[in-house]
Amino acid sequence: MIFTCQTEMKNKYIDLIDQTFDFPQDEFMVVDGNLLFNDIDLMDIIDKYGTPLKITYLPKISSQIQRAKRLFKVAMAKADYQGEYHYSYCTKSSQFAFVVHEALKNDIHLETSSAYDLDLVEALERDGSVQKEELYIICNGFKRPQYIQNIAKLRKNGWKNIIPVLDNKNEFEDLADLIDEDTMMGIRIASEEEPNFDFYTSRLGIRYSDILRFYKDTVAKYPNFHLKMLHFFINTGIRDTAYYWNELSKCVKVYCELKAICPELDSLNIGGGLPNKTSLAQDFDYEYMVEEIINQIKVTCNAMGVEEPDIFTEFGSFSVGESGATIFKILDIKQQNDREKWYMIDNSFMTCLPDTWGLNQRFILLPINKWNDEYQRVFLGGLTCDSQDFYNADYHANAIFLPTIRSRRENLYIGFFHTGAYQEALSGFGGIKHCLMPSPRHILIDRDKEGNLITTVFAEEQTAESMLKVLGY
Repeated sequence: MIFTCQTEMKNKYIDLIDQTFDFPQDEFMVVDGNLLFNDIDLMDIIDKYGTPLKITYLPKISSQIQRAKRLFKVAMAKADYQGEYHYSYCTKSSQFAFVVHEALKNDIHLETSSAYDLDLVEALERDGSVQKEELYIICNGFKRPQYIQNIAKLRKNGWKNIIPVLDNKNEFEDLADLIDEDTMMGIRIASEEEPNFDFYTSRLGIRYSDILRFYKDTVAKYPNFHLKMLHFFINTGIRDTAYYWNELSKCVKVYCELKAICPELDSLNIGGGLPNKTSLAQDFDYEYMVEEIINQIKVTCNAMGVEEPDIFTEFGSFSVGESGATIFKILDIKQQNDREKWYMIDNSFMTCLPDTWGLNQRFILLPINKWNDEYQRVFLGGLTCDSQDFYNADYHANAIFLPTIRSRRENLYIGFFHTGAYQEALSGFGGIKHCLMPSPRHILIDRDKEGNLITTVFAEEQTAESMLKVLGY
């Protein structure tokens, strides 16, 4: 008698994920063939609200902030670091009220980048979300006259913890013309860009070699201005690379040299946030990176005989990015040649997720349902008439694999995750989109004290009437 051993073919989508990644993960798991995101059954959400759909899971914002605060607290304790830590949220990452209100629950400060950001701060004061005696407002960015005027107005109105950070030397003259009160200020260093960048030095900030002379020759002559902060920003954010550690070392040395002639300088702002996951394959060693930052600052300051500074961070994408998800339905299948099969989504990448088009940004892409079905390689197409409205690769692979569907009558839903930062602002929320694609419905998900889900609609899908009104019809 002949016995044959048959092995089960592992050709389901869930098999692909199990073989490729360490799965399930903290925020992703699969139950009965459907994806759960932070223990939320997304098919239930789709059944209730439809697609396309934007989701913000508010508790993730607070958990990310608390995570970063713990990392710095533990690292400072291990190193016996003498300075304090202050967490600031970059409003430009997402200026929606529901995001800022959630962030402010966690004893943080705010970083602004334009004139209207300060009108936002005044609105927060009116609704009781902030107190002017407690909140640091770090004013970054190139400052046009309205921005300077708004800084001066807030300082006159009692915002003693507002800190304009000079992006260029001329800004100081403009501030001095309008502000008589004692005012804290900062200076931003023009850091060197990555070697593969289009230019060598950031257009933002004042170059290293000019900072000490500028302080001695100009700032020090104004007794009502007090240099509190040196600001350092890297576009890539905090990364475990030789480039990042070299720029940090240069910045700390400038801080120490400046501290020697400006004793009231006491704070170092390390702008550029901790990285977000854009693939299930990523596993950042946040603990190591934060401990290395603290150790480098401490060692350099001790070697140069300088008191360790208070540390400010400005985490925007890290704060809010992982709270967001964008969900689409596959409308149809198009076989364009022997090798390229297109799944057409029910909106546009260019208008819903503009970073995928403008920066070739990858997000975590997963199907919502059909995890127990076979999979195939596909291309994803948006609905605009632009040839650039597509998505064809994951961060970890130069391809996309999704459950197989053979007819548009088979309902397949897909989700892009960690999309909570920048996408609405860059796409022009509520404005005019390419080919008049409407902004999707946007819902907020929270939990009550017992952990039960609370879902509310922040904005319905954009209407034709609202767009035509903007266009003057």
